Amino acid sequence: MKISHKSGRANKIHIYIDDEYAITTNISFWNQHYFNDGAEIDEEEWQELVNNINLSKALNKCDDLLSRRNHSVKELRDKLLKSFDTKTAEEAISRMLEGGYLDDEAYAAELLDYLKNDKKMSKSFIILEMRKRGISGDIIDSVIDSAEIDNVSSAYEIICSKYIRKLNEVGGRNKVISAMARKGFSYHDTLTALEMIENNDEI
Repeated sequence: MKISHKSGRANKIHIYIDDEYAITTNISFWNQHYFNDGAEIDEEEWQELVNNINLSKALNKCDDLLSRRNHSVKELRDKLLKSFDTKTAEEAISRMLEGGYLDDEAYAAELLDYLKNDKKMSKSFIILEMRKRGISGDIIDSVIDSAEIDNVSSAYEIICSKYIRKLNEVGGRNKVISAMARKGFSYHDTLTALEMIENNDEI
């Protein structure tokens, strides 16, 4: 097989085998794995080159995703598998773990802080959200146990900020209780928060 290349837009390099397009990489990768145009390449060399190109793309994808926000291992893996084969995705995940760019425990602690303090989620919803993101039960238990999650306080703040006017409507109290239940707050916690609001008590 004869390998050759052509420059594309931006920093793209299009690679050809026997004058037929095969795969695209970037100029940085090509400079490190350069073949002279017309050079003979065997199947093993070609497969190694393709694997390295795909891994480079997967690592770039990881960098892009992680530059926007932190991810759990599962989240990142699921996104990679939309574009790459399992072997390439797992190798990229392994590189991210080795480099310290992925850490489910640190991510869980960061997520807990956001869901608890910014979103005012109930404990049950926080746990559910963590599970959805693929964080292990052991890590969830660890971060939840180390945090002080006050469902009554969160319910109080949500009702005051979102539902205080609804309490004055006909049937409003029951509507608020139902809305809070959909957010994962127990009847007891919501009722306690409502009683504090109705008695003009403060958290």
